[in-house]
Amino acid sequence: MPTLLIADDHPLFREALRGAVQRVLPQALLREADDAESLYAMVEAEPDADLLLLDLNMPGAQGFSALVHLRALYPQLPIVMVSAREEPAVMRRALDHGAMGFIPKSADAATLGEAITRVLDGDRWAPASAQAAPAAGSEEHDAAQRLRDLTPQQFRVLQMLSAGLLNKQIGYELGVSEATVKAHMTAILRKLGASNRTQAVLIAGRLALDPSSVALPPEEAE
Repeated sequence: MPTLLIADDHPLFREALRGAVQRVLPQALLREADDAESLYAMVEAEPDADLLLLDLNMPGAQGFSALVHLRALYPQLPIVMVSAREEPAVMRRALDHGAMGFIPKSADAATLGEAITRVLDGDRWAPASAQAAPAAGSEEHDAAQRLRDLTPQQFRVLQMLSAGLLNKQIGYELGVSEATVKAHMTAILRKLGASNRTQAVLIAGRLALDPSSVALPPEEAE
């Protein structure tokens, strides 16, 4: 009995994905998540799942960072991105970062079913325009490679830093001391090759949908 994971913050679209999966695989076991934290917990609980359908704009995740992080931790898990962002360049970037497919949210039920079936059979699936788009740049690939070295907790700290949280706030959210957050931050800077928090956020920001709009973190003692 195949296990499929659905991660999307919109209940109506999760319902549409459920329906598409159930038409193709009536016996499939489905698990769902609606934000980044529940996504990571779900994948950790189901590391041998057959497929993850991942929304590109999950709350708590920036751009392609969640895709890159999960591909590093669970290389055996096929991931298909699902998004209303249907620009060919966006779809191509997802494929370049390891997605097995990209399904536009405008796709009809038959297309959804075809894409899911193809990926479960071991193929890649994306609109033809994605394959013709320019590949992701070298700086973006370099940032992705550096992020792959982060532990799950370090990755969470970096995501919260990118969202504008201070060390004290990050510690509260994670249930750890501020000193522990600072230790994580030191390791993050070393692994990313960054000299400060701002540079770390800018490196991670290369994986944002629009890197030019990345907000810099508040100043704080390292």
